[in-house]
Amino acid sequence: MKKKIFLYVIIIATACSTGINLFTDSDEVALGKKFDEEIRKNSEEYPIYDKNPELKNYIEKNIFNEILNSPEVKKRTVYNYKMEIIDNDSVLNAFAVPGGYIYIYTGLLKYLDSEAALAGVIGHEIAHVERRHATQRITAAYGISFVMSVVLGNNPTQLAELAANMFTGLALLANSRSNEDESDQYSILYLKTTRFYPGSVKFFFEKLRDDGKISTADAGIATFLSTHPDPLDRIENTEKRISEMGYNVLTYKDTSAPGIFYKEYQRFVKSKMQ
Repeated sequence: MKKKIFLYVIIIATACSTGINLFTDSDEVALGKKFDEEIRKNSEEYPIYDKNPELKNYIEKNIFNEILNSPEVKKRTVYNYKMEIIDNDSVLNAFAVPGGYIYIYTGLLKYLDSEAALAGVIGHEIAHVERRHATQRITAAYGISFVMSVVLGNNPTQLAELAANMFTGLALLANSRSNEDESDQYSILYLKTTRFYPGSVKFFFEKLRDDGKISTADAGIATFLSTHPDPLDRIENTEKRISEMGYNVLTYKDTSAPGIFYKEYQRFVKSKMQ
C-alpha cells in the first residue's frame, strides 16, 4: 500500500510539473468505448445515419481506411479506430473522442465538394486521437486527483460519468489553438502518403469563408466554430506549410487538379445522400 501511495504521489508531482497525459493507450480505448455508448444511447441528439449503407462503406474503404494506412498514423493497430455518420443536416461538423472513434455529420458531408476535402477533415480528426488531445483536456478540466482515480480504477463508475459529461455543451470537445494547429499539421503529414492533396485540410474553411459563413456564424456552423477556432489562421498556416514542402497551393475550387477527386465525391458520396 505504501509503495502504491508513493508511486501515486510521484506521478501527480511529475504530471503537474511536465503536463504529462496520465491516461494510457488502454485507458483511451476504454474511455472511447464509453463515449460511443453514450452517443448511441442519446439517439435524439446523435442519430446514427442508416439510410444508405453504401455511403458509409464507400467513405470507410476509400477515404478513412486509406488515411489510417498511412505510415504516419502510428497507433492504427493500438486504438479502436471506427467511423460513424451522424444524421443531422443542420450541423457542419466532425469530432473525435479518445481511442479512435470519429463522427461526421451529414451536414458536413453535404457541404463539402471533394474526397480530398473530406480526407483533410478526417486526417485532422485522426490527429486529435493520435496526439491524445481529448484526454489532455480531460486532465486539465477535472484535475490530477480525479484522473488518477479513473486511471487506477478506484471508482469504476467514474469512467461512465466522465463519458456522460463529455457532451454537456460539447465543452470537452473544444480544442485549443495549439491542438488545432497540431492536428492540421499532422493531417498534412498523413495525406502526403496517400492519393489525396496534402493541403486539403483547409478546403472546408475556404468554402466557409467564401460563403460568408465565418463572419455571420449562422446556426449551421455554430457548433463547429465553438470547437474548432481560428479558421482563417488555419488557412494561412496550411498554405505556408504546403509551400515549404514544395507543393502547389490549391484551393477547393481546383476541382480538376490531381489529388482532389471532385467527380468521385459527387458520384459516390453526395448523390447517395439525396
